[in-house]
Amino acid sequence: MEGGAGAARGALGEHAPRPARRPGKGKQVVASRRRVRARECSGAIMGRMDSGKGTRGGAARDSGRGRFFVIDGVDGCGKTTQAQCLVRALGVEPGLHLREPGSTPLGEELRRLLLSREYSIEAAVETLMFAAARRQMLDTLVEPALALGKHVVCERFNPSTYAYQAFAGELDEEEVLALLSTWAATPAPDLIVVLDVDVTAAATRRGAATDRIEAKGLEFQRAVAEGYRRYVEISPHAVLIDGSGSVEAVHAAVLEEVDRVLD
Repeated sequence: MEGGAGAARGALGEHAPRPARRPGKGKQVVASRRRVRARECSGAIMGRMDSGKGTRGGAARDSGRGRFFVIDGVDGCGKTTQAQCLVRALGVEPGLHLREPGSTPLGEELRRLLLSREYSIEAAVETLMFAAARRQMLDTLVEPALALGKHVVCERFNPSTYAYQAFAGELDEEEVLALLSTWAATPAPDLIVVLDVDVTAAATRRGAATDRIEAKGLEFQRAVAEGYRRYVEISPHAVLIDGSGSVEAVHAAVLEEVDRVLD
């Protein structure tokens, strides 16, 4: 994760994103260490990720092409529930309701390794594994479906890697964004919905930790939540939705954003 930072950093300056939001309790120390680096996240890199014009290329949007929707957020925020609601609303084929990491045989095996408590995996290694699983899913499932005019709904995408591994995991944010832009960004989502939920409430929803990442505790989850908010601020195709309401209220808010994409 140490190569290529200088080139990415040269794309900064005039493309600096909006200032980060004020961190909540328990985040002041982390935020103070990271504020300068967060301000330097490249707008040019985010533009490549959201437009589908990364190094591997991306097909232009057209009226006959399907749309790619992502539901993301902290563990226990209601991603699966809202993804299922959106799948029903759009009539998405069951096989095109995807999850990250997973959905392909390789992705599911990487998921098993990533979440297993059998291994201690550093954030940099996690990032590479998530990117590999994502690339496989994009190539084998997402791109073919979109080309046939089919919509795709996916739970988790690049915002998760930024929030968990870069922001909370304290990797160089710019290097992580550059890696994702190059290897795991095309085809790009047409809309990324991040569900914003208090992490204590989210922990109550999901119950006891069931995997290695959930077991990192509430302070880690608070940093993750702040990372998601930061990602929304620097990504033009990501929106933050309050996920604390009823299933129906959150679904209505999600559909409002989806309708803007489909119009």
